[in-house]
Amino acid sequence: MNIRIETLYEDLGARMEALRADAGAVRASRAVVDAALQDGKTYYGINTGFGALANRRVGAEDLKKLQENLLLSHSVGVGELIPKEISRLMLQLKVHALGLGNSGISEGTFEQLLALLHHDLIPAIPEKGSVGASGDLAPLAHMSLPLIGHGEVWNHEGTGLIAAAEALKGAGLAPVELQPKDGLSLINGTQFMAAYAAWVLEKSQHLLLVADLISAMSLEALQGSITPFDGRIHAIRPHAGQTQVAANVRALLKDSEILESHRHCGKVQDPYCLRCIPQVHGASRDAIAYASGVVETEMNSVTDNPLVFENGDILSGGNFHGQPLALVIDLAKIALAEIASISERRTYLLLEGHDGLPTLLMKETGINSGFMIPQYTSAALVSENKVLCHPASVDSIPTSLGQEDHVSMGSIGALHLKRVYENVEHVLAIELFTAAQALDFRKPLRPGRGVEAAHEEIRRRIPHAFSDALFKEDIAKARHMLEDRSFVELIRAELRGDD
Repeated sequence: MNIRIETLYEDLGARMEALRADAGAVRASRAVVDAALQDGKTYYGINTGFGALANRRVGAEDLKKLQENLLLSHSVGVGELIPKEISRLMLQLKVHALGLGNSGISEGTFEQLLALLHHDLIPAIPEKGSVGASGDLAPLAHMSLPLIGHGEVWNHEGTGLIAAAEALKGAGLAPVELQPKDGLSLINGTQFMAAYAAWVLEKSQHLLLVADLISAMSLEALQGSITPFDGRIHAIRPHAGQTQVAANVRALLKDSEILESHRHCGKVQDPYCLRCIPQVHGASRDAIAYASGVVETEMNSVTDNPLVFENGDILSGGNFHGQPLALVIDLAKIALAEIASISERRTYLLLEGHDGLPTLLMKETGINSGFMIPQYTSAALVSENKVLCHPASVDSIPTSLGQEDHVSMGSIGALHLKRVYENVEHVLAIELFTAAQALDFRKPLRPGRGVEAAHEEIRRRIPHAFSDALFKEDIAKARHMLEDRSFVELIRAELRGDD
């Protein structure tokens, strides 16, 4: 089965269960490796050293030790630990890739990987150390250490660490003895980059929809024009994302009394942050869709080296190189950052006192700063994103004594992608919080049905601000709403026209 971004967690869960029931492809590919070990020929990584040491043949008596040394020597990651959720994704993606049957991993080692998942023994993995070329070597080495009783795993709550040897014993497991090729199968691959990309892109599917809702709320509060969302405009520039965003906003503004109240006003055009919502949000949608397609291909690929084939061939290649991911990770960073950039401009516009809104969205300013300072935070995050969006993939530093002379740096982009995504969430949360306040001043006129339903849900969680308060708490609640799939489903229901 293929793993898809849209149904990432369901697909991975089903795949893990299927592999626990039947790992026939793993057994078949292992038989090829076992046969190769008997034919007296030299095979990279199976009976040779690695990287710059590829030409050094290793004796049969040392082959198992070679694999263990590979994990130990490559576990040189530094920095903070990656989140447990992403570590689990890494492990699942690695199991899925090995299960495709072109890696030649031994059945015992493969079963131990499945056992780690089954017992929630999720490896502790430092975030830095990969250059994204010979696979994510250091992160994957740390991911694999618990198999042999080294390293640490997260406790079940994800709040602390347990020595892997102790955790294995507690689960009734013993460390495995790695077989020839096992270590290389474990650490070659792009699962660190792929896990980060999949984690962000799965969430982005929902966040982009919420961004359309928030922009519609700001449009209503600012008495913006619905004309730029007319379907005829987008039919003659038919980018899929642009067309979808315009349709979403039209649906969310259906039956709006606010729109009707100023339909014949003298305003000619709105600022770009309102007028060009379909073009900007839409371009980001299309970029995220493209990136998701590339990541889906990668998640369902074999990124090991050497590769094992049914006819007995063992071929050395470069599927471990992270360039396909590195490029779209940088694209996704930029696409998401632009959602925050235009959002911050709408937040700023809401504060200026246009069309009857009080300046800073509070009637009594002077003693109150109103909504002035949350916009500062948005500005800071948008500016930080400009730095994080520098493309990591344009850099390369040779490693392994020049053998690995071009690297993708996709792992660095992956770490930045997560930070960009979190910044975008906060910027959109601030616009949501601010637009809801502005919309209160349009009462008793009612906004569009979709905007009204969302606004009512916001007010159930965040009250109108009559004076300065600890807005940090309200922003945190707004961000939680962006992550709340029930809130996203409320928006989808309005777009479907559910009663």
